[in-house]
Amino acid sequence: MSVPVGLCLALAVLAAWIAALAFWRLTTPLERLHTVTFVNVAGGAALVLAAWLTDGLSPRALKCTAIWLATLLVGALLSHVTGHALHIRDGERR
Repeated sequence: MSVPVGLCLALAVLAAWIAALAFWRLTTPLERLHTVTFVNVAGGAALVLAAWLTDGLSPRALKCTAIWLATLLVGALLSHVTGHALHIRDGERR
């Protein structure tokens, strides 16, 4: 494994740890929802970059990119729906 690939993988792990600490630190469910998005974007980007650095233009790197993009799209939709549900739930409690 080359040094840039190792750094990309370390960055993905660091993103997960940062999100875990933020999840512990943030208090409301809407704030905590942002940590999941952060891991999807930052950690996923680092893993995709590691795949591209390892393989170059290859079917595996393209598949990793497609999976990451699909995760971003579905993750954004799920975050929006979850945030809306939390907003409605908090409105009913008042």
